[in-house]
Amino acid sequence: MATGGGWAPARSVERHGAPRGGGTRSKSVAPGLRRPSPSPARSRAATDNGGSADSCRVRVAVRLRPNNSEDLAHGSDFDSCVELQPESKRLKLKKNNWSCESYKFDEVFSENASQKRVYEVVAKPVVESVLEGYNGTVMAYGQTGTGKTYTVGRLGKDDPSERGIMVRALEHILSSMSFETDRVAISYLQLYLESVQDLLAPEKTNIPIVEDAKTGEVSLPGAAIVEIKDLEHVFHLLQIGEANRHAANTKMNTESSRSHAILIIHLQRSSRIKEEKSSLSNDMHDIFPDDLPLVLKSKLLIVDLAGSERIDKSGSEGHMIEEAKFINLSLTSLGKCINALAENSPHIPTRDSKLTRIFRDSFGGTARTSLVVTIGPSSRHYSETSSTIMFGQRAMKVVNTIKLKEEVDYKILYKKMEREVDQLTSEMERQQKLIKSEKMQLDKKLKESEGSFHDLRMTSNIRIENLEKEKCELESTVKTLMRDLEEERGQKNMLSEQIAELEKLLDENKQQQQLENLSRTKVLTDTTKEHEKKMEELLRQLQEERHCSSSLKDRMSILQQELCDAQSSTQLQESMARELEKKLTEVTEEFTCQVQSLKEKISELISEKEVIYKELKSTQEKVQQEMWQRQGLEDQILRLKQSTSDNFAEESKTSDCMVRTGSGLGNATFVSKSGKIREALSGQRGTISKIFEEVGLPNVLALLKSEDLDVQIHAVKVVANLAAEDINQEKIVEEGGLDALLSLLETSENTTIYRVTAGAVANLAMNGSNQGVIMNKGGARLLANVASKTEDPQTLRMVAGAIANLCGNEKLHLMLKQDGGIKALLGMVRSGHADVIPQIARGIANFAKCESRVISQGHRKGRSLLIEDGVLTWMVANSTRFSASTRRHIELAFCHLAQNEDNTCDIIASGGIKELLRISRESPRDDARNLAKKALDSNPAFLREVQ
Repeated sequence: MATGGGWAPARSVERHGAPRGGGTRSKSVAPGLRRPSPSPARSRAATDNGGSADSCRVRVAVRLRPNNSEDLAHGSDFDSCVELQPESKRLKLKKNNWSCESYKFDEVFSENASQKRVYEVVAKPVVESVLEGYNGTVMAYGQTGTGKTYTVGRLGKDDPSERGIMVRALEHILSSMSFETDRVAISYLQLYLESVQDLLAPEKTNIPIVEDAKTGEVSLPGAAIVEIKDLEHVFHLLQIGEANRHAANTKMNTESSRSHAILIIHLQRSSRIKEEKSSLSNDMHDIFPDDLPLVLKSKLLIVDLAGSERIDKSGSEGHMIEEAKFINLSLTSLGKCINALAENSPHIPTRDSKLTRIFRDSFGGTARTSLVVTIGPSSRHYSETSSTIMFGQRAMKVVNTIKLKEEVDYKILYKKMEREVDQLTSEMERQQKLIKSEKMQLDKKLKESEGSFHDLRMTSNIRIENLEKEKCELESTVKTLMRDLEEERGQKNMLSEQIAELEKLLDENKQQQQLENLSRTKVLTDTTKEHEKKMEELLRQLQEERHCSSSLKDRMSILQQELCDAQSSTQLQESMARELEKKLTEVTEEFTCQVQSLKEKISELISEKEVIYKELKSTQEKVQQEMWQRQGLEDQILRLKQSTSDNFAEESKTSDCMVRTGSGLGNATFVSKSGKIREALSGQRGTISKIFEEVGLPNVLALLKSEDLDVQIHAVKVVANLAAEDINQEKIVEEGGLDALLSLLETSENTTIYRVTAGAVANLAMNGSNQGVIMNKGGARLLANVASKTEDPQTLRMVAGAIANLCGNEKLHLMLKQDGGIKALLGMVRSGHADVIPQIARGIANFAKCESRVISQGHRKGRSLLIEDGVLTWMVANSTRFSASTRRHIELAFCHLAQNEDNTCDIIASGGIKELLRISRESPRDDARNLAKKALDSNPAFLREVQ
């Protein structure tokens, strides 16, 4: 079973008017149980199937019960007080034989009228109106035992002709709806002893009645809402409800109903079906485009009222008298409301009974209402019959202004948007896969090009190196040949000189030989011939050398040609390498451009998806916003400004009660507070607790984001006072209160906001489970930042108190130091204020105590984190300057630091031995003296310093 007051959230679009049919347009707004404000949505004139001028009034029919055995026993055939005139729709009520009164109704049913005819005249027009989107009510009213339950609630499972209005209405609705697009569900309730109970879920009692202050609609949250599909299911549920309904045996009725039964039928239909049956104006189509899914949501109430009775006639006893009292009281309240509406009274007493609150929309509201009053023929019950007829006459004067309620089906719209988003997402994924494959191919081509280029470059480098080596070898060979040629030239020149000298000597010798000795001519001739032979041989050698030199020159020219060819080949390879580099650069640029364009397309798709999600989210947020509640809360907060401001002076003096320790230190301060201060705080917290109960924590937290600074400040004060109670602390964190407070610390520049927000955080930090959350969300960093920006002593006191509470958790010490909490705590000493210093000392004592416990248990070793930030030096220098309570905190912190042997050198260097001796002798606290003596006795270094 689904519980709740409605189905999927939707935007309400109301249209004034009635279902299709002829009639005149009605512009007057009828008086009602609550006069709703005009709807800004499209409207149509309210008309009725009859088309008369009273088209929107409550329609009333009267039904006469046949004589029962009791009437026959008293001779009712001869003693009837009722005369029917069905053809003129009139009824005569005879008081006696000479006095009678005539009344006109919308319909008069005789005792022989069938259940089918009663349904078609009374309920069918209302059911058809409900099927077209209007709210409706069908009600039976009358004296006990006159056939109300028979008319309305008869099941007739075995005999269809006996079925009452409830079964016939549900049968009509089920046959007219399409289960593919439409939904129908029911709730079955009873009003018993002024308590709304669920007949389908008997464990649900005292169900609240909630009225929408904006629309005037009445809902019953918590009531079971069961969706139905067929008539068998309907019979099953109605049988369960009848079995759970209270009934009793009285003198006037063997099965007298002791409670008012209310069957609520919830309908939701697609608006497009109705648009096919009726034409709307162009301006309506402009307001509601065709692609916007609309639904018609309507509600039908079928009510079987318990009968009014007199105790002397019904014979009720014991608990039945109490039941009869509540029945008569609720019916009397309903009669008063009908009288007030019929007389256009300025005050409608709807608050007198839960019955009138439930029927707020049925009489004088926006529902089409039909009433069937049941009476008996016997004159013994003349007064009850007359009262019933007068109730019906007054009800006929009540006029309703019916409205068509058309809503946007955000569930269908959400599914449609979700499908579009899925399509876009799949398309984007497909594009990404395509881009990825193309990128992989391009990367592969690029790697292949780089590999071929690298191979070509390596080959070119190898060839160039080989050519360079050959060039060097050729150059060395040419140099050798040139050197040999030069040597041969030198030898040739030397031989030429020798030949010239020999020729000269020869001439001289010839002359001398001719003159001196002819005898020696032969010898000289022989010598000359020998010399000529030598000269010829030398000349031949010279020719050979010249030939060898020319061959070497040819070889050198060939080598130079080969060198030129090798250089040209190298240049060609270098040009090819440059062309490959150019092509590679072009391919790389083209690939980069393609990747960039693909990235742009992806970013565009992502931005489109984000826009769609944002639009969807904003649409849902607009539906869920309840600005009227927030405005009401702000008004309540503003009304409490005066009382809060009067108590704020005492609050600032006693806010140490808000900033309690998380480790048990400093509790003596709270015990010593005066009785008047406690009474003031108790009264203030009582007022705030009352606001909290009436308004609700989520709405109070919503005011933390108000644009009005005064409202924001008072909202933080309310949260701070709520956080002072242990039972509220986890709720505030779970509802997002801590996030809102930390956001104020980060964004606000107002000193008052800093002060009260730090106090609220300090109260939340009293809870051990909240301390880790505060640290993980950067709370210590934000508190340290506030401490560095303000000089206000009260703000610094709140900040120091919050950090002091966090110091009481040994698991957070390292994080607290890293976030600057210890430095901020020590930095606030600059204020020198008497309220700030005790909080600083308490925080240091909490830190030292928890750190000493962790070190003694062996979970951590090493020098104290406090000493690293200079806390020890400050404690030694200021241990005797402040008040007694502050000195006790400092002494206790100093003694805990002395228990850690890793701190020994720092304590000795800072002169802390004298302070330990003083504490062991003069401290007023036994625990401090004992700790100081323990540290001095157990540490050999301390003993040596003392000696």
